[in-house]
Amino acid sequence: VQLQASGGGLVQTGGSLTLSCKISGRTLESVSMGWFRQAPGKEREFVAAISWSVGKTYYGDSARGRFAISRDGRRDTVTLQMNSLKPEDTAIYYCASKPCYDGSDYVARNYDKWGRGTQVTVSS
Repeated sequence: VQLQASGGGLVQTGGSLTLSCKISGRTLESVSMGWFRQAPGKEREFVAAISWSVGKTYYGDSARGRFAISRDGRRDTVTLQMNSLKPEDTAIYYCASKPCYDGSDYVARNYDKWGRGTQVTVSS
């Protein structure tokens, strides 16, 4: 199983970025896909998740109302659209996958496959 995240970069406050995560080597109908982030000196934080089969979405408090997660079955890709970015959104963003039946989608330890992460930096 491979998860390849892309789309990070440097953006000004109020700007937007789109992160993508391409998944290979896993049957997607029975998984949930999540995005987490980790800033220097802080714990890994849940951002958003989506159940692949039904498309139900979940958001962390910091992402709700500004970010949107979606999936594309033709390209086996999960996308995180981030709008109204703030300096506190600066972090390394990781995509991850888990069996959809294996615990809460909000909890990092329930995810068994992780991508390498992509840096997002929001300047003030």
